[in-house]
Amino acid sequence: MDTTVQQARDAILAGGRIDRPTALRLSDGNRQDLWRAADEIRRHFCGDRFDLCSIINARSGNCTENCRFCAQSARHRTGIDSYEAVAEAEVLIQAKDNDDHGVHRISLVTSGRSLSPDTLAELTRLFGQIAESSSMLLCASAGFLTEEIAAGLYAAGVRRYHCNLEASRNYFPQVCTTHTWAEKVETLRLARRTGMSLCSGGIIGMGEAMEDRIDMAFELRELEVKSIPVNILTAIPGTPLAELVPLALDEVLTTVALFRCINPDAVIRMAGGRQQLGREQYRCFAAGANGAIVGNYLTTTGSSIAEDLTRISALGFTFERPAP
Repeated sequence: MDTTVQQARDAILAGGRIDRPTALRLSDGNRQDLWRAADEIRRHFCGDRFDLCSIINARSGNCTENCRFCAQSARHRTGIDSYEAVAEAEVLIQAKDNDDHGVHRISLVTSGRSLSPDTLAELTRLFGQIAESSSMLLCASAGFLTEEIAAGLYAAGVRRYHCNLEASRNYFPQVCTTHTWAEKVETLRLARRTGMSLCSGGIIGMGEAMEDRIDMAFELRELEVKSIPVNILTAIPGTPLAELVPLALDEVLTTVALFRCINPDAVIRMAGGRQQLGREQYRCFAAGANGAIVGNYLTTTGSSIAEDLTRISALGFTFERPAP
């Protein structure tokens, strides 16, 4: 095994933390050794339990923000369906299907900078319906929080809040200029103060360097985020990033492995864009990842839940429900 990888692996398994220079050296070393070491680290800190969640696009399109990757921005012409609120019947159908497949957690996701009072009221009503009809844990992804919004979601039973950093602090201005990385961090801190656990990660393949991805992984460690979704850019026609070439598989696997080494006890969750890798996507779960968003995503189609469960269980994972 590569000496740098071995030394880092041994230090992490002994309870230590790697620093940024070490992570940079790992990114330039033997990548296959790094992937295997990350899998060892995952097994040591997290065992073989796999974390499953799903999302429902509860409000679509017409977003005021200018995130360059996003089909839902009103500033981009992508042809997606726009609506103010998903139908309750559709929510309950999706929730039941996910619950029947043993999915652990479900999130209602809304486009837009934040929630209006009317949208908050509708969202809390929908969360109540999900809680009554399923056994899944509840998560929300609804833009920037205020004390009132956070309290309302918590009262509705939401115990996890999702807000992606999207990119490192330094690279974020290349992704969005209508809000800041610091605003995202403040929303995460407010969610935690309200009593919710945090889910936050980002998108890789937006033109950033590996150093930027490493910086984001360290920023998530500093925020003590324990659910970290890794999205792979889906270059959507009509967005400013439409012409970007998808990341190569080894870049994805190396990023996942580095996220595991930097955040050894977190759920590293494969999210949007993994379907672009075809069957090779499941190699991420032998390179440090131990969670996934299953089913479809906000404006793109994912793998079937049944296929995911079959292929992931074949890797030796189990699907026990986590604590709230």
